[in-house]
Amino acid sequence: MFVKQFRTGGDRNFGYLAADEPSGDALIVDASYDPCSIAEYAVRQGYRIRYVFSSHGHADHTNGNEQMERLTGLKPLLYGDICPVTGVRVEDGAVLPLGSLEVQIMHTPGHTRDSICLYVGDALFTGDTLFTGKVGGTCTDEEAKEEYESLHGRILQLPVATTVYSGHDYGERPHSTLAEEKVSNPFLLQSDFEAFLFLKNNWAAYKKANGIK
Repeated sequence: MFVKQFRTGGDRNFGYLAADEPSGDALIVDASYDPCSIAEYAVRQGYRIRYVFSSHGHADHTNGNEQMERLTGLKPLLYGDICPVTGVRVEDGAVLPLGSLEVQIMHTPGHTRDSICLYVGDALFTGDTLFTGKVGGTCTDEEAKEEYESLHGRILQLPVATTVYSGHDYGERPHSTLAEEKVSNPFLLQSDFEAFLFLKNNWAAYKKANGIK
């Protein structure tokens, strides 16, 4: 599988093109701010865009959707939408074909109620649920609990060789693996939810003490 990461602008936002190389079928994830660069790259490489997804509904991930629909003729899909091509609803456990690959939908609430991750081949597009060395922001203890359960109950159950492609360039490197995150991400190293929540509530002090930007 081929994956290209795009720096689209905004707050260090990433967008993605992922393609099944034998068939040329491809998808786009989070084409905010600069949808043209992703769509034009796909055309130059001869890829056929089958789906466009947004990892969640925040404006910094969806503000390019109208333009992307004009460019590709495809309506960008968010959690709960029905794909007009396949008739499949974008919900937890849904599977959409992509050439010889499958796009598996994982509902991962926490950062937002509609957050999804896309698992394709050995790649996981995590939006704002998981970053390299960090996790997505939450506003309440309930949201933090949902995020903790999404991380431990869903994402960390995937193979450790899975490559993590997040929605922002917030970490020390632009992408990572679950193996690397399991041994280095301070949020994933916490022993239980209470410790996870404590770290979230004291993240600024933790960053300062450990020299994290």
